[in-house]
Amino acid sequence: MHTQFLQNDDCFAVRQAARRISQFYERYLSATGVTPSQYSILSVLARNPGLTMARLSAVLVVERTTLLRTLKPLLKSDLVAGRYQENGKRRLVFDLTEYGMGKLAEASVSWQAAQEAFELRFGSERAAQLRAELFRIKADIAAT
Repeated sequence: MHTQFLQNDDCFAVRQAARRISQFYERYLSATGVTPSQYSILSVLARNPGLTMARLSAVLVVERTTLLRTLKPLLKSDLVAGRYQENGKRRLVFDLTEYGMGKLAEASVSWQAAQEAFELRFGSERAAQLRAELFRIKADIAAT
């Protein structure tokens, strides 16, 4: 195996860390039936109702096909609803349903427990620094 190469591979390191953190949060969220990716969608829509697929994709920094795959179960289980908005163009926008708001509230308890457990293991100051650095990287490395 190319251990030396992989130890100098930024993308590999970030992806491994992201997968490990996702698995950590999945353990906490599993009882709610919501994945970390779905939780992010619910959270974004709670704060920004009426987003189009393109805007939701941009906010989450995911490909539209990936977003659609994650969004479909939320639509099917009535956590999220799509509606057409008429303002010059007919555009499909997404909102949380009442059921979705309740599920988000339930999942937020598990999410907060995961946050606290992560910060207990990693250190709250280090976790805050990590978040800041990751958000800075996201802003500095724009999609081309």
